Amino acid sequence: MPVIKCQKCGQEKEHQAKGYCRYCYKKFIWKPRVITCKRCQREMPLQAKGLCRGCYNFVFHLDDNKAFNYKKWHNIEPELYKKITQKCIICGFDKVVDLHHLNEDKKDNSEKNLIGLCPNHHKMVHNFTYRAEVFEILKQSGFLIPEDKKLIYMHKRS
Repeated sequence: MPVIKCQKCGQEKEHQAKGYCRYCYKKFIWKPRVITCKRCQREMPLQAKGLCRGCYNFVFHLDDNKAFNYKKWHNIEPELYKKITQKCIICGFDKVVDLHHLNEDKKDNSEKNLIGLCPNHHKMVHNFTYRAEVFEILKQSGFLIPEDKKLIYMHKRS
């Protein structure tokens, strides 16, 4: 690229377009094409494929974002998260599955401590009214209920 004296800043830099350096051209001259985003229907600068920047990243980088969040929030690999949350351990529901720590220690990410539960059963585990019922089902399925949870479980049964 030829070196020119920029019309805006006066510095000698590589020519971008219309007698401006790259910085001045992008800052003062170039205006992105504004479109109505196909996904969110907002008037925003075009990123690609008829989408604004936020929607484009959401649609085309969703798996990368999810993998990053599994690592950040749960400190587990995405493959393990996907394996555990394939379906609810209790009812087999496979549309929305939450990750639950059996001993409720979010730092204990061993595979035997993690189970997948649908939102209904996950809420039941955290509600003392239904906890005994869910623990009974988990116990019958072969899961080990931590000792401190057994006391609550036993108290509810008697």
